[in-house]
Amino acid sequence: MAMAMARWRQRLLSSACSSSSSSAAAPQALLRLASSALSRQSSSRGFAAAPDDTTPFVVDIPVPYAGHRCDPPEQRVETSAKELVDFFKVMYVMRRMEIAADSLYKAKFIRGFCHLYDGQEAVCVGMEAALTKEDAIITAYRDHCTHIGRGGTVLEVMAELMGRKSGCSLGKGGSMHMYNKEGNFYGGNGIVGAQTALGAGLAFAQKYNKQNAVSLALYGDGAANQGQLFEAMNISALWDLPVIFVCENNHYGMGTAEWRSAKSPEYYKRGDYVPGLKIDGMDVLAVKQGVRFAKEHALTKGPIVLEMDTYRYHGHSMSDPGSTYRTREEISGVRQERDPIERVRKLLLAKEIVTVADLKNLEKQAKAEVDEAVNQAKEGGQPETHELFTHVHVKGLKQLAYGPDRKEVIVPLP
Repeated sequence: MAMAMARWRQRLLSSACSSSSSSAAAPQALLRLASSALSRQSSSRGFAAAPDDTTPFVVDIPVPYAGHRCDPPEQRVETSAKELVDFFKVMYVMRRMEIAADSLYKAKFIRGFCHLYDGQEAVCVGMEAALTKEDAIITAYRDHCTHIGRGGTVLEVMAELMGRKSGCSLGKGGSMHMYNKEGNFYGGNGIVGAQTALGAGLAFAQKYNKQNAVSLALYGDGAANQGQLFEAMNISALWDLPVIFVCENNHYGMGTAEWRSAKSPEYYKRGDYVPGLKIDGMDVLAVKQGVRFAKEHALTKGPIVLEMDTYRYHGHSMSDPGSTYRTREEISGVRQERDPIERVRKLLLAKEIVTVADLKNLEKQAKAEVDEAVNQAKEGGQPETHELFTHVHVKGLKQLAYGPDRKEVIVPLP
């Protein structure tokens, strides 16, 4: 067991980011010359280069994809200065938001369950870069950042966490039940693994209605052994549904390491007859390329399984210190070698798109955005008592809801 644990920890740290290959040196030299010219034009914006430049260039993906019953996508991906700056902005806002949620929970502004996503931001952001809002997403209870990715706001998340009626679920869902109908985001689900079957149902509706869109059903490595996941994969394969099953493998199901709970921790192969792909989930560009590949596959051939090799810095939830089943050295090692935000930071600086000072300004803006959202959320009101009985049954049911004594509390359902 000691040897297995040692191999396990080495694997966690083995996906360190490396630089682009020399084969791309010539075109990158041209891009640097172009960047230098653009920087003179954009000096009034304070950037070393043009951060809003959408001119595409190619970046190598350092960690190879691993495929199951499919040929993996190319190890190179197209991006732009604007996209990389946007990635940094959004991921940094997400990180600050989750850190703020940690503080608010400890100050008892947030009660109940609270599962934080810091460390896993590249999965959400890279995924959205390959999707449209016509595509649908359903996930488990670590869903704050997914709501942001689907077009939600920091204020909506913070208000929901504090039980305010300006929250994305009107203050009635809390941490585990974010929701955004306009963004085709269907939660936020508390029952482990149950959302995978619902994701298959969303894909069935898309196929039935002849929509050119896919559904993504996200789950963790802790849910990967759940029976309903395999039932969902089976019916999806039978009916060629446009569904992507995404295992966000952060390597710990609550406090249990994957090597202790799964005989076969190669989750991208778990679909058996369903093709799969393993992706470095700490690399936002690798995620973008992988999900783009998976979407095309799902639309033309049916379901596919993606395993995102990622990591969470916090414990499973706020009640879990996260250091009893793993060492602090392991956590800091992943932060130093694989942090998704630091990878983008290094790429932006290497390509001379921004300066260190520019990134500091972006960080200050993100912190200010989160602080403002927190203050606004604190001032918001709680849901009215009658709201307890809404969004439960279909409207117009014309039934009465009774309290426990069936006398004092009698409310007609809306």
